[in-house]
Amino acid sequence: MFTNGYFLMPVAYFVEKYGLNHFDISCHAMYEITKRHTSEYAIRPYLLTDIDRCMAYFQYWLEDNNSHVRRLVSEGTRPRLPWAKKISPIRNNVQNNLRLLEKLLCDDSRYVLKSVANHINDLTKENGELVLEWMQSKIADKNNINPSIIINGLRTLIKSKNEHALELLHQVE
Repeated sequence: MFTNGYFLMPVAYFVEKYGLNHFDISCHAMYEITKRHTSEYAIRPYLLTDIDRCMAYFQYWLEDNNSHVRRLVSEGTRPRLPWAKKISPIRNNVQNNLRLLEKLLCDDSRYVLKSVANHINDLTKENGELVLEWMQSKIADKNNINPSIIINGLRTLIKSKNEHALELLHQVE
């Protein structure tokens, strides 16, 4: 993906820096860019400017046929996206992030699942118990959760030998 769409990198940067005054046009541009490259960095100022409008777009993007677009919802809202400025959870409530991720727990794309796991791992660094309780409830409700989400999403807690994380890990092994 990135080798074919590299020419769009400066376009995404332009949208990030100069597009906020044209919010809807810019969101549509990021949607199209994401099909060919990435807008995970470009979306971040929009999250900080008007989270409600972003959330409206995300609801559509979560259902998109293109895995890169679905991944943008997860990757663009990651609190600790590498090489990007750290952002707070959506509306300063980690539950908002988890509600977005919930729709991607069973995605058929490994690319999307990896992003979801990385996002969950980010969230565990500041909200570990809350994320563990959420995961436990998804397992208890018999929701289909790809085991890679638990293994990779809880990796920091597993490495630190968190008992609750280890218990969840054993439930999927």
